[in-house]
Amino acid sequence: MTANHKHDNPILVTGAAGAVGGIGRNVTEFLLARGHKVRALVRREDERAEALRRLGAEVVEGDLTDLASMHRAIEGCGRIYFGMSVSPAYLEATINTAVVARHYGVEAFVNMSQMTVTQMSITETTSSPQHKLHWLAEQALSWSGLPVVTVRPTVFLEGFFLQLAAAGVRASDELALPMGAGKTSPISAVDVARAVAAILDDPAPHIGQIHDLTGRESADLDHYARVLSEALGRRIRYRDVPLGISALHEKMAGTRMPCHAPQPN
Repeated sequence: MTANHKHDNPILVTGAAGAVGGIGRNVTEFLLARGHKVRALVRREDERAEALRRLGAEVVEGDLTDLASMHRAIEGCGRIYFGMSVSPAYLEATINTAVVARHYGVEAFVNMSQMTVTQMSITETTSSPQHKLHWLAEQALSWSGLPVVTVRPTVFLEGFFLQLAAAGVRASDELALPMGAGKTSPISAVDVARAVAAILDDPAPHIGQIHDLTGRESADLDHYARVLSEALGRRIRYRDVPLGISALHEKMAGTRMPCHAPQPN
């Protein structure tokens, strides 16, 4: 990897070894391609960590909820990408990372939130524990005094559609998802990562901003079933599978999927 970096200070990327969605890994790759140093935070040393080293990243093992880990990860970094999958410790991890980031005076803190938070407020909430944690985390970051940029993508194409729906499409030609008649606009996690990397490359114009990221169209699941039918050359039917949001999040956590699930309108 070339040593001709844009900045002396590395950019910290959390969740860099994440499997489903791949935001952190793709952000790492895009930033390295732009000439930045990247410090990639991983939960454990494994083949994914080694792959990040081969890309040219500095790899640090640590836990977002552990204070000492975050000091090791953040010290010396100028900018941070913060993202975390479904976890009851999400709020703790956000605040733990934020307090250490403020201690070191980072110049940009890019927070990966999700689209449902757009519909939430001090008087409007949701039954989803994870969505509540995202909303509370955004509130805490807004009070922190950090230079925050918030990114709110809609449902990830690679996760919600390909992970949860693939088995039903293969086995019974059904797009079986708990969406009712709701509409969604799935977006590729790679496109989200590309946007995050662009923000981290030049964060100043984005500080204090919220960026909502969606796919190119909003449609119901019958539409996406027709799209799959055309692509696969056989008829795929949409079947609504009623599933409580908590149960859905448990299923998503079981697939290590980031929690960016849509809610029916």
